[in-house]
Amino acid sequence: MTQLSFDPRDPVALTQALIRCPSVTPAEGGALTLLAEVLEANGFATHLVPFSDEGTPDVVNLYARSGPDGVPALMFAGHTDVVPPGDEARWRHAPFAGEIVEGRLYGRGAVDMKGGVAASVAASLRHRDSHPDAPIAFLITGDEEGPAINGTVKLLDWAVAKGERIGHCILGEPTNPNHLGDMVKIGRRGSLSGSITVHGKQGHVAYPHLANNPVPQMVRLLAALTQSELDQGTEHFDASNLEVVSVDVGNPAFNVIAAEARANFNIRFNDRWTRQSLQDWVRATLDTAAGNDIVYELIFERSASECFITQPGAFVDAIVSSIEAETGRRPKLSTSGGTSDARFIKTVCPVVEFGLVGQTMHQVDENVDILDLESLTRIYQRILGQYFG
Repeated sequence: MTQLSFDPRDPVALTQALIRCPSVTPAEGGALTLLAEVLEANGFATHLVPFSDEGTPDVVNLYARSGPDGVPALMFAGHTDVVPPGDEARWRHAPFAGEIVEGRLYGRGAVDMKGGVAASVAASLRHRDSHPDAPIAFLITGDEEGPAINGTVKLLDWAVAKGERIGHCILGEPTNPNHLGDMVKIGRRGSLSGSITVHGKQGHVAYPHLANNPVPQMVRLLAALTQSELDQGTEHFDASNLEVVSVDVGNPAFNVIAAEARANFNIRFNDRWTRQSLQDWVRATLDTAAGNDIVYELIFERSASECFITQPGAFVDAIVSSIEAETGRRPKLSTSGGTSDARFIKTVCPVVEFGLVGQTMHQVDENVDILDLESLTRIYQRILGQYFG
């Protein structure tokens, strides 16, 4: 085992070390290996678990656990894979150097989400210094920024099949819009993507009676979808929305009627819908608009996710009170934003998301306030104390 040159109870030093691992999806880059060494050296049973699937890159993931077997653990979840840095010449501070300048730590993954992972590890090690039997687990993937096929969903199945018991989960994604303590995510809207293809007949624009133009037919179908209100929102969720994200006929010529038209759409939906009920609504809406004269094909993407919520209660209260005690802010309970790996975790246990401020995630010169790293660590420590207290 490699001798560490830093104290992993220091979240700044651990975040620096993780940033210096170039773990652009799907490359492990040494980040999960480093975490496994840190956790194993501090009494965790660790497992580096690779997964494969046809048409997707192989991915390495990490599961670690402390405390007695059979006792439900509080699990911290996250990812060490990061998006590409882009043109590195545009960075003032090298994306994988982990430089600290004027109190801010720079590097790809500083916010999304190596900083959050480091804070959860540092907090857990500090807690176990005085409570060595605390049942704490880590589920860290290398596939969150990628296809999300060979990561969290398979690692959860692996852990459950192994007999692991998980009571609750904190996912350390960057949830705060402006300041640490602004927001806790207690749920997420679902996501459903689909593709529509309208089949026509190619022909010359001067002889439209010899062709069948699919473009106005596609317009009719899309109008039916976009002009229908899905709902007006619910107690914890914004209104569901359908967005057409592309329309294409692949036709560069001005004198040719295309043979077919294609469109892609995405729906973000609340708890008034399920994936199946929404698929049924889309099909019924298109069938009505198509009538007997439009021939179309509808395909839904396999990446759909259900809406979910962790209802406010003791677990959420412990997180909120810990944040307020550390920051002086009472966070808003939110279900806003896009999807996260919480959509997989919610099938195993209640999950809440709380991490760093997300203003610079995926940007050039991504960076985090080093004081926020320490504050987030102390918040996680407070949560651990309440959860096991």
